[in-house]
Amino acid sequence: MDKPIAINSTLINQWSIERLSMQEVKEKLIALGYDSDHINVHLKEYNKLKYAKRQSAGFILVGIGALLGFISCLLTMVNPIPDLNDFFLYGLTSIAIIVVMMGLYLVFE
Repeated sequence: MDKPIAINSTLINQWSIERLSMQEVKEKLIALGYDSDHINVHLKEYNKLKYAKRQSAGFILVGIGALLGFISCLLTMVNPIPDLNDFFLYGLTSIAIIVVMMGLYLVFE
């Protein structure tokens, strides 16, 4: 049986901080003397980390957009400043929808 492949998580975190492309990561692994199995496992883990960070940023944007939409809804119903009702109704709601859609794009892509 094959031994399980150990993943060097410090290297993967370092590459994530440096924002290296997949080709650069592969070149670094080849330079370090890893074989093809180790390279494939490390590349998969690097992809997982990249997508996890992107997904968490997406969820944050969805939350901010939802909160902004809720505030827009409350300000429209309460109408504290009648002159700004159109801004609350159309402006803040539009901004909230855009922020939510950006977040959903990051989550689902």
